[in-house]
Amino acid sequence: MILIALGGNLASHAGPPAETLKRALARLEQLGVNILSVSSFYETPAWPDAADPPFVNAVAIAKTTLQPVELLDLLHGVETEFGRMRSAPNAPRTLDLDLIDHDGKVMTGAVHLPHPRLVERSFVLVPLGEVAPGWRHPVLGQGARELLVGLPDHEPPKKLA
Repeated sequence: MILIALGGNLASHAGPPAETLKRALARLEQLGVNILSVSSFYETPAWPDAADPPFVNAVAIAKTTLQPVELLDLLHGVETEFGRMRSAPNAPRTLDLDLIDHDGKVMTGAVHLPHPRLVERSFVLVPLGEVAPGWRHPVLGQGARELLVGLPDHEPPKKLA
């Protein structure tokens, strides 16, 4: 199973963050990445500066013949197409596409799999648990819901209507 986390909190040429995520998914399809399923969209307070606009987040299950490095390069290209500017870590952005898991591969180097901060992010774990309830972390062996329980007190993301 290939899992891609999507997020953004600034408008792009496609519109507000939720519309940007929808258009980014369509663009991935155009580029040969088959989107099999997408979670609901969730709103998450910005971090570390809660004064920044809230993020819209989701997780998609995808199918592609691209290997992890090729897929990550493609994801970064789509981010750029939607106006992503890489500045300070955790800065507001139009689009963030993270490769969370690629068929259970464990890798370090050009691509880190599974995504190294996955287990710290309720804004990924909540939609991941929704879209792929049977998924297990390739190293820890726990599902998204189990990993979520292990997080310190956090404000869970809110499902958008």
